[in-house]
Amino acid sequence: MCYSAQIKADYGRFVRTFGARIGLEEFTRLYWEREQGAAHLIPKAVDAMFLEPQTPDEQRIKDMIERFNRSQAAKLEEELFRQRTRLADAERALQAKATKAAAESKRIATNKVDALRRRLDDLRLTDLLERDARIFPGHYAPVIFMENSERVVKPMRYQCRPAGKPAFYDKKYPGTYNARRDNLEGFWKELFGFSHGLLVATAFFENVSRAKLEGRKLGEGEKDENVVLRFEPRSGDDMLVACLWSRWTGAGEADLLSFAAITDEPPPEVAAAGHDRCIVPIKPENIDTWLAPGADNLRAQYAILDCRERPYYEHRLAA
Repeated sequence: MCYSAQIKADYGRFVRTFGARIGLEEFTRLYWEREQGAAHLIPKAVDAMFLEPQTPDEQRIKDMIERFNRSQAAKLEEELFRQRTRLADAERALQAKATKAAAESKRIATNKVDALRRRLDDLRLTDLLERDARIFPGHYAPVIFMENSERVVKPMRYQCRPAGKPAFYDKKYPGTYNARRDNLEGFWKELFGFSHGLLVATAFFENVSRAKLEGRKLGEGEKDENVVLRFEPRSGDDMLVACLWSRWTGAGEADLLSFAAITDEPPPEVAAAGHDRCIVPIKPENIDTWLAPGADNLRAQYAILDCRERPYYEHRLAA
């Protein structure tokens, strides 16, 4: 299953290449909820869509992003001061008398100071890094879908909570960021043929066994090791990842837009690297048919998944 992906969040490209409208009302709501305390995880690459606002609504989103970042920086600075104080106290204690407690306190404080510095540096960095476009389950990403016969881009959470299901489904079924093709008419039957979307991605990441990656059996008493691989098309082309999405509503709770990436059996090079699933990138000529599905003709939707893009996926250890 695709536990992480490298996304494309390019405002201009969504409009020019895909002819899509940016759903500013949903982006505004998402950022407003985050500013009010909601634990929304939004990659910096999505924030960057609004760095050069052209309308009052876009400017409002940029203002919320900047206020949130200032607030986060202030909290990090406050915690950094506490940990530096803790570190200084531990060092003074060690000078007076070497104790296990003081040494442990110094170790913890040192690690926390380093981590807080990195987070502050990352928050203040204006140039995007590769990791800034990476999503994990629970993160928000821009998804293309059809609304009133128009292509629209709105932010959706990468872990689907189907409409009508209780909120505890998120914990009961933590793998619902992955919609297996062989279960589309099972668990996903209320979305397959009804609510299709596309995620623009450049790469995907998977956890694999080091032994499988190296093509060998474990030795007697040897413990296997997990490694994370980054897969990307050798061509360097973007992938239009087939997704299912849902709008969940609940009494007294904010609406939730969320999605899952469809996965299928892997091509030989992915299987040889040690993984048993792969995302499904569809062909550009099938975008409209995919985004406007017919539940009475699921065969046509399966045909799109079969007639997918089939790039050769190169892999490397993830940074």
